[in-house]
Amino acid sequence: MKEESSSQSLNRQLFETYVALDNWHKFRLRLFIEGIFVGIFGGLCISLFRFLLGEAETFRIFIYNAFLLPATAKENFLPLALWAAALVVTGFLLYAMGRYAPMAGGSGIPQVKGVILGLYKMKWIRILWVKIIAGAMGIGAGLSLGREGPSIQIGAVAGQGISRFLGRTRMEERYLITSGASAGLAAAFNAPLAGMMFALEELHRNFSGAVLLPTMTSAITATIVTHFFFGNSTSFHFINLVPMPADHLGLVVLIAISAGFAGILFNYGLLHTGAFYNLPVFKNQYVKILFALFSACLLGFFLPQVLGGGNGLVDQLAAGRYTSLSFLLILLFGKYIFTLISYGCGVPGGFFLPLLVIGALLGSVEANVLSALGLINEVFAPNIIIIGMVSLFAASVRSPITGTLLILEMTGDFGHLMALALGSAVAYITAELLKGEPIYDALLKKSLAAKPDKTCEEERNIVEVPVGSGSILEGKKIRDVPRVKNTIIIDLKRHGESVIPDPDIRLQAEDFLYILTASKNAETLKRLGEEQVPRESVRRKI
Repeated sequence: MKEESSSQSLNRQLFETYVALDNWHKFRLRLFIEGIFVGIFGGLCISLFRFLLGEAETFRIFIYNAFLLPATAKENFLPLALWAAALVVTGFLLYAMGRYAPMAGGSGIPQVKGVILGLYKMKWIRILWVKIIAGAMGIGAGLSLGREGPSIQIGAVAGQGISRFLGRTRMEERYLITSGASAGLAAAFNAPLAGMMFALEELHRNFSGAVLLPTMTSAITATIVTHFFFGNSTSFHFINLVPMPADHLGLVVLIAISAGFAGILFNYGLLHTGAFYNLPVFKNQYVKILFALFSACLLGFFLPQVLGGGNGLVDQLAAGRYTSLSFLLILLFGKYIFTLISYGCGVPGGFFLPLLVIGALLGSVEANVLSALGLINEVFAPNIIIIGMVSLFAASVRSPITGTLLILEMTGDFGHLMALALGSAVAYITAELLKGEPIYDALLKKSLAAKPDKTCEEERNIVEVPVGSGSILEGKKIRDVPRVKNTIIIDLKRHGESVIPDPDIRLQAEDFLYILTASKNAETLKRLGEEQVPRESVRRKI
């Protein structure tokens, strides 16, 4: 009886999807309007998360300044004992919430990518409240994690919640999840352009109208909502930035190359931190969380600058507060190692912001060296810091356009656009030449390999496959499209209009194929529209 009900539900889903594809213009208009509601709901949820996170961080700073630091001087260990007890309780609560909602652990971005591909399912209500509470507790306790990962997943499950409330199809739900993720990044950093581009460049990886419209409206709406509560100030405060002169662009290239190598190192550490946590001393997840929390406690006395996401540290670097090269190297090494420790314990929180902070520290170190060698004037040190941020982001995440827009919006100064774009492009190419894998793709693969029983690979979904210029699909007749088992092409969109997918129709760049397939084939099908024709094949055609 249950199987029959499931089959009826699937048939209804497919029928409604066919209707949506047949009424494409109306469907896109509906997505546009629904994106507004996703932005409002997601913006409110992320505003609550940002409020709780701010209060938690303020409380931590107050405790250290008022009780713990003075207490150590007086050799009075009562405040320390109370704080240790609070960390033990916090660790237990984080552990319990992690068991209750495993999909809420870590960054959340790989999980969102998996859901969009149809490989995972999210219990949206459960993840929503766990991500908000646990994310605020973990980062507030001092773990080197960012608010952007939780915000993106909070926005994504908000989009899923709107879809479930309206009774939408799975195909439409994936569009709304993507738009919610866009709202998440936009609301986290007051960066609507970066939020929209991240959803298009990193999550959905195509620019069809069905994706563009809801992501645009949700990102803008969520930003308006957060402006209402937190104002419209930028995340970083760089004052009086002077544009880099043209004769300094060679130095930008060198900095970006070094960031390309650093991005590979960062990704390697993040992917292999599990080897450290697999040591026998870490008997369960609770012990891992306690280790990370007490590491934060220890650093709170000796290197408090590396605690939390790191917005304040970037502002201090921009203001030139730290001029000692040795101390900058200590901060760089400490932030990197503590970020690996924090992310590896599995507490909800992203590495997006810590990655930018590490890039800022790398840029600050290089600015210090270049200034000492007389290659740059100290007035350009903030520019080098910004270039370090965008370059490391591009090398690690492999989303250079998102990185460039994000830093522009987070600093509020568009005068350094050319230098940022150059640094982002060079770092991206460097990482590609070093054969490094984009971090979120690598994390998703690692997660799928670790828990293959948690996926829903056999579930049928309709996948949107854009035909890229120069791809192996361009110029092929539909009958000659490489066959993937258990798939069928059900629709073709060309210039926004439906075309019956006749076997003799030749595909063109910017066409969109809609294919009914098992979820496990989604990534393979998308790559067909992205992979370029080998050079040998082009020569044979010529």
